[in-house]
Amino acid sequence: MRKTALATALLAVSCLLTAPAAAVDLGRQTLPAGDGWGSEGAGTTGGSAATTIHQVSTRSQFVTALAAPGPKIIYVKGVVDGNTDDAGRKLTCASYARNGYTLAGYLAAYDPATWGTADPSGPMEDARAASAAAQTAHIKRKVGANTTIVGLPGAVLRGFNLHVDKVDNVIIRNITFEDAYDCFPQWDPTDGATGNWNSLYDNISVTGSTHVWADHNTFTDGRNPDSAQPVYFGRPYQVHDGQLDITNGSDFVTVSWNVFRGHDKTMLIGSTNNPAQDLGKLRVTVHHNAFDTTLQRLPRVRFGQVHVYNNYYEIPDAEDFVYALGVGVQSQIFAENNFFRLGRAVDPATLLYNWGGTALTTRGDVLRVGGKVTPIDLVAVYNAKNDPDFLPDAGWTPTLHTAVEPAEDVRRSVSRHAGAGEVS
Repeated sequence: MRKTALATALLAVSCLLTAPAAAVDLGRQTLPAGDGWGSEGAGTTGGSAATTIHQVSTRSQFVTALAAPGPKIIYVKGVVDGNTDDAGRKLTCASYARNGYTLAGYLAAYDPATWGTADPSGPMEDARAASAAAQTAHIKRKVGANTTIVGLPGAVLRGFNLHVDKVDNVIIRNITFEDAYDCFPQWDPTDGATGNWNSLYDNISVTGSTHVWADHNTFTDGRNPDSAQPVYFGRPYQVHDGQLDITNGSDFVTVSWNVFRGHDKTMLIGSTNNPAQDLGKLRVTVHHNAFDTTLQRLPRVRFGQVHVYNNYYEIPDAEDFVYALGVGVQSQIFAENNFFRLGRAVDPATLLYNWGGTALTTRGDVLRVGGKVTPIDLVAVYNAKNDPDFLPDAGWTPTLHTAVEPAEDVRRSVSRHAGAGEVS
């Protein structure tokens, strides 16, 4: 074998089988016993039992590693961009466009002033759907059972929609997820009073899956924030969906020590009001996360017993903020010892929103406006300004959780230790 071929072969073996010693320890870590709903039953161990590990630094390597049989550990190194081809060349929205789709053509075809309020149909909508399918096939990647995906220092997954679909036992840690943008949002004239733009991709979508642990990640839109999008047909052109959505009968999930930053629709737990697949499931623990200048779904819940504790909410501006906890149909939120830091114009009564729910338990939460920290009874504050009232008892008490720290300490601990790069 010539030297160049030998060197290439050795590099390939090294990428597959080795990772820095400290990272191997992180990849072998499992969800501790009692750490939220994800520890129920057999717990969440991911790919910790893997005999072969993968280190990836390109999209093509990442796609190959995801397709490998489990159990597996995948270490992400550097910035891996989902919108690149197999040679590493950057793909733009024009790269996915099919059948003559253009945004200008779409806007002209479905302007409500001339099109009206019917759902878009015809050649330009068909072209948009075909273009969206091309992008989906490239950036939406399935995560298999018994998998751990962990970032090495500085790891970024940009433009990907990771899909944890109908599998068990997945761990995702220590990664910055950035800008899973949709090139081809769809106009829905019947969504809301005046219509809305809807996009396809979450950074992480958990559907029909069990025993999932998302820990010490950072979620951001990077240089393409929702706030910078243009307005078409009188509504913001929405190119992002959720950052971490848990839907379609998923169960036993722990979301811990993450940072969610500068986003609109952040975390949806339960996607429909139909109890057929969700009733008795969607048991999720959300603890020690930072919600920094996020606008809604922090989280929004249907059906599930969801424990929301020791999270830090930074809500500086009333203009775009919608709500923090969305109380949906048959939801059972148990919120305790959270820290809400609000700008002076933000009404504390807007921290809850009624999406058809009837009750939730809140206790031990605190509010900071200006320099003063005071206790807040979220249900009482909401009920004072809204009808119908929420009942103050969700009907259950969590037993699977880490030590619940005093709410006054949450801002300090979460600010110091949440997000990618802060895991030990």
